[in-house]
Amino acid sequence: MSYGQGGPQSQWDPWKPQSQQQPWSSGGDDGTPDWAALAEASETRNKRRRVLFIGGGALATIAIGTAVAMAVVSANGDNKASGNPTNLPASASLPSGSATAPSFAPTSAPPPLDPKDFISSVKKDTAPLSPDTLFPGTRLTMGEAVYKKGATADTKNCASAAGGTLNKILTSNGCTRLIRASYTKPGLAITVGVAVFDTEAQATKAKAQTDDRSIVRALPGKGIKSFCDGAICRSTRNAYGRYAYFTITGFLNGKNVTDKDTKAFATGDDLQEFVFGQIRRRGEAQASAAAGQ
Repeated sequence: MSYGQGGPQSQWDPWKPQSQQQPWSSGGDDGTPDWAALAEASETRNKRRRVLFIGGGALATIAIGTAVAMAVVSANGDNKASGNPTNLPASASLPSGSATAPSFAPTSAPPPLDPKDFISSVKKDTAPLSPDTLFPGTRLTMGEAVYKKGATADTKNCASAAGGTLNKILTSNGCTRLIRASYTKPGLAITVGVAVFDTEAQATKAKAQTDDRSIVRALPGKGIKSFCDGAICRSTRNAYGRYAYFTITGFLNGKNVTDKDTKAFATGDDLQEFVFGQIRRRGEAQASAAAGQ
């Protein structure tokens, strides 16, 4: 069945399913189109198109963003499931895992104090000095030899305790004190004397001026009878720091000492070694005390 012009027609809307198509006109029997309805339908179609275009644009933007993101992932590696951020700086700009140790200016510890400096001048050598500090105790052991201490003496008149040419030497070089002590062992006696000067130079000069006739006087007392009064005795002379030290060794029976009397020579060597050690330890003790301040 067909309709002629003006007969009932259907309005086709491509955006609606076929089952929802509305008749072309709901007008009267005169067949005149319903222009108001047509205009409303046209406006509805235009709105739907704008919505579609806007939605399509958003979908396109999302698709482009996804493509860019995929391209960035692909450019940074093929591991798509690593889970690591893709916006990290290049490895060259990352901080190094090893830190550089800080550098400091080289330093050096001060040199150790020289003990001899403290016994070379009266200005530094300020520790107590007496017969007891130089010759402590009542006995002296040197190796296998044991010596018993006798009398001690301390005088500022150095010439009074010196014999031969030594008295003038000590006086002319400024000797300020002469400290003595005597020791014995069977058959022998020895006196050691320490002459004190203000400077090392004075002590060194005094020692250089001595000769075989420059002797310290023997000191009897406290169980030691007189010795070396007229007999030949063995003597030694030496100096260290501001000290010059001398020994004289002789037999208690008045016998002369000869080159064959090794015991007499050994006694003199023991006592001068002991005095040297005492003077050196004096300097070491003062240097150690100064370093600890």
